[in-house]
Amino acid sequence: MRRRFAYIAAAFAFSAVGVHAQDTAMSFFVTSANPGKGGDLGGLAGADAYCNTLATAAGATGKTWKAYLSTDAENAKDRIGSGPWHNAKGEKIADDVASLHSDKNNLTKQTALNEKGEVINGRGDTPNRHDILTGSQADGTAAPQTCGNWTMGGAEGVAIVGHSDRTGPNDSAEAKSWNASHPTRGGCTVEAFKTTGGDGLFYCFAAN
Repeated sequence: MRRRFAYIAAAFAFSAVGVHAQDTAMSFFVTSANPGKGGDLGGLAGADAYCNTLATAAGATGKTWKAYLSTDAENAKDRIGSGPWHNAKGEKIADDVASLHSDKNNLTKQTALNEKGEVINGRGDTPNRHDILTGSQADGTAAPQTCGNWTMGGAEGVAIVGHSDRTGPNDSAEAKSWNASHPTRGGCTVEAFKTTGGDGLFYCFAAN
């Protein structure tokens, strides 16, 4: 009887460990690179597909990945599921959509990692890559600037970006915002993005 109870206890312990490991598996990352066409991400469908490609290459399978991007027809906050989300090192980013868009989130330079678990260069680094494409306002709803709903990659257009390191030229809320700091300038090419400290990167979240 004791052996039976010990077996059952061990089974429950193993199950708990498995659930815990699954819960903290990567469900959030910053793309390590732009797909190659600047603000032309192939629309939301193309951006989502890119998130899935990077996640699969990193070994994060079995999830439905969505880009944190807004368009005229869709808000970024409505695309990413209900949370919680963890980075590549298992660190919790936020419990849910509300906490993600509040001061309770855990997005910092040290936690806003790419799919490989690497820190994104921020203000003071060379090159600075902290401008993250979102096309969103601070509450996760759509802003007017989205590089033509993520179909423009040339000299025209503009997009709202956030700062992945939560750092800017001053202490304003915008400078510290992870999703709504300022618009890009000079078009929607990767080269244009670099002029304000970006590289055409964007956030990916597991929606399930």
